[in-house]
Amino acid sequence: MSGVDAGSGDRLALGVLAQYRMATTEQMHRVIAPEVRIEQTRRRLARLRVEGLVDRITLPQAGRTRVWFPTAYGVQLACEWPEMRGHRPSRTVSDPTAVRLKVGHALTVTETALAFLEDARRRGDVCEPLDWIPEVHHPTGSGEAVIPDALLYYRHGAADGAGGAMLRAFVEVDRATMGPERLAAKLTVYQRLYHYVPVIPGHRQTLQEPAVEEWRRRYPLFPRILFVLDGTGHTGIANRISALHAGAGLLAPSRFVYDVPVLAVPLADLLQHGASAPVWRPAHDPGRRVGWMESGHRGT
Repeated sequence: MSGVDAGSGDRLALGVLAQYRMATTEQMHRVIAPEVRIEQTRRRLARLRVEGLVDRITLPQAGRTRVWFPTAYGVQLACEWPEMRGHRPSRTVSDPTAVRLKVGHALTVTETALAFLEDARRRGDVCEPLDWIPEVHHPTGSGEAVIPDALLYYRHGAADGAGGAMLRAFVEVDRATMGPERLAAKLTVYQRLYHYVPVIPGHRQTLQEPAVEEWRRRYPLFPRILFVLDGTGHTGIANRISALHAGAGLLAPSRFVYDVPVLAVPLADLLQHGASAPVWRPAHDPGRRVGWMESGHRGT
């Protein structure tokens, strides 16, 4: 049928922007249609802009790079689709001023997503554009929550699912805007999520209905925790990895550090060697270099 391919491509482009928050033209091209000429992606984005679904800002630096983001109408439309069910976009995702102020971090998060997407394509693994989900809310009680920069779904192995392993990861992208100690403190927050059991008013736990951690309602295993480090030199990276190592040591009495792989990598290494390369440094043993899909402390 005429126009079917164009419609599905437009749908993916809008879905990606609604989910990723923002991306440059070049990033959008690499995410949604790397096999065609970039002019086709430019025309697609221009068409969506005319239809009021996306908009853009132009950065004064970096060759006047265009950064695309969804409009309120675009977000409303995309969130009605089954593949976007449960999507909770930021209230400011469609505000040009908020986009301009968040652009540095958000574009780095998108570039990190591309490192996993492009690596999966090269390897024949399964990681689709919408398998990267920014800012998923995970309550930890008392009105607090863990909100990672992204939740990654990744199937390692054959595309038909035969013999493959389904992996999940919480991804934290750090651009050195906070001190190393504050970065390491995120481990405590994830430990809290690992142990958090919601209290249901009026409901008593029994042997037949034991307490269940909140995360088990979403995941069969607690996702790996991946720190991607940028915005500082070699010394700054080393200081941040040392802080994560010290933070992991403070949590040692908990089974959390034995059950959940916590890995860190400089963004430059990730982009140069690929996400699956042995460039990740375990927080508990930063002298080693491992692949993020390796088992870490647990069996899968």
